[in-house]
Amino acid sequence: MTTSVPETRAASKPAAPPHEPYGKLFLRFLRFGLLAWGGPVAQIAMLRQELVDEERWVTNERFNRTLAVYQVLPGPEAHELCVYFGMLARGRLGGFLAGLGFMLPGFVLMFALSWFYLAVGITAPLFQGVFLGFQAAVVALIIRAVHRIGSHALHDRWLLAIAAASFVGNFLGAPFWLTLLVAGGAYVMVKRGWRQGAVVLEVVFLGGIAVYAASSFGGVGAESTGLVQANGAAAGRASLGSVLLSGLRAGLLTFGGAYTAIPFLQRDAVAVGGWLTTSQFLDGIALGGILPAPLIIFSTFVGYVAGGPWGALAMTLGVFLPAFSFTLIGHTYVERMIEHPAIHNLLDGVTAGVVGLIATTSIVLLRTGITSLPAA
Repeated sequence: MTTSVPETRAASKPAAPPHEPYGKLFLRFLRFGLLAWGGPVAQIAMLRQELVDEERWVTNERFNRTLAVYQVLPGPEAHELCVYFGMLARGRLGGFLAGLGFMLPGFVLMFALSWFYLAVGITAPLFQGVFLGFQAAVVALIIRAVHRIGSHALHDRWLLAIAAASFVGNFLGAPFWLTLLVAGGAYVMVKRGWRQGAVVLEVVFLGGIAVYAASSFGGVGAESTGLVQANGAAAGRASLGSVLLSGLRAGLLTFGGAYTAIPFLQRDAVAVGGWLTTSQFLDGIALGGILPAPLIIFSTFVGYVAGGPWGALAMTLGVFLPAFSFTLIGHTYVERMIEHPAIHNLLDGVTAGVVGLIATTSIVLLRTGITSLPAA
């Protein structure tokens, strides 16, 4: 068996990031952002090929460990890896510039598309047909994401049961924070051997939500009712503070990839806030999927429709602030914390809960997509 000379040299080169000038570092990651097609798998593979395989900024083993840490933390992994590599090269400022460079192309393109979407409108039959097709594709992708994320996250029957309970609870109108808290706590109890306690916790949770739902008008919880009401016209612009808080909430709860942010943003922007219609929300996800950027960049569209240009900036800031902060402020401590079994089990349970939330959202969006089809 023969090995190419470049591969042999790369393998023997000591692993160390270069001390690049700030401008060159920013341009390098700006180029990554311009080439960030194909979703997180392709984006991470691109970073690995150039920074690990070719230039040996870190060893492959260290890259895998770092990626594993970011996979259990909220936020887009590819963007967080860019911040991580930038910080290795030039400290916190380098990390900020690397992360900014990677997200900037997608943000600018989404900002421009959002302006075009509102300024030109989609009343023409051609635009309506195109976006209706986009909406159907988005719903299919979200349903597929439930299976894809679940196949990795639900690695035992307890996590599967927790995801199912979260689905039922959220469908009945349980607040997302309560759903995730119960999911995480139940799995910690399971791993500590308190399985009966975990069952009791979930039964009490579902029983309480069922009683609340039965006492509400229409037989469903308030949040689920909002999902139906939001299919008409949007209520209007939101305050910058509420948009920023919505972005922060989504940024802190995106366990398992950008699809996990969809239920939280859909709740804030459509079901409760009424800033967007469900059709507009689906259009935003569709636009985010065709840009060279993390899919979470669709949040910029949500912010723009909700609050104009400043709303787009506020939402984007809120969503990406946690992704910057985990590395720039506390990567060392976070990495140690992730090694703690109880924390790891808590995050596994929360991720299972998020799978249930995505499943609920996919059903709501599917129902909206079907009812929006034109009559024959």
